Amino acid sequence: MWNARTRFHPAASISAAEVAARRPHYDPREIYRSDPELARAVDMIGGGAFSPGEPELFRPIVDSLLAGGDRFFLLADYASYVACQERVSITYGDESAWTSKAILNVANMAMFSSDRTIRQYADEIWRVSPVRVE
Repeated sequence: MWNARTRFHPAASISAAEVAARRPHYDPREIYRSDPELARAVDMIGGGAFSPGEPELFRPIVDSLLAGGDRFFLLADYASYVACQERVSITYGDESAWTSKAILNVANMAMFSSDRTIRQYADEIWRVSPVRVE
């Protein structure tokens, strides 16, 4: 059963099938109530702390998380996000480690290309052929 203590591990990810299996037992309000730091952040978003001129601006976000079922399990992932951000902050403070990671990141993104991605989607998902435009 899903509960506030059954969170995602900071280094783990789960598949869409695992999310679907957990969904019937997922209660975002339980996670909100059990994590004071998370509750404070959500309350600040919903209370207008980030939009003082329009305090209700972000209320729909809070409603989608707490009343709308948190479709993407954002609250469940909060602790993992915070832990990862803490690791990022530590690494950023080490200029040599940060530079090394940045270089490796750029070097390893050769496969990414928006043109290649769109072509692959057209072939594999949409099953359409290019049309020449003159």
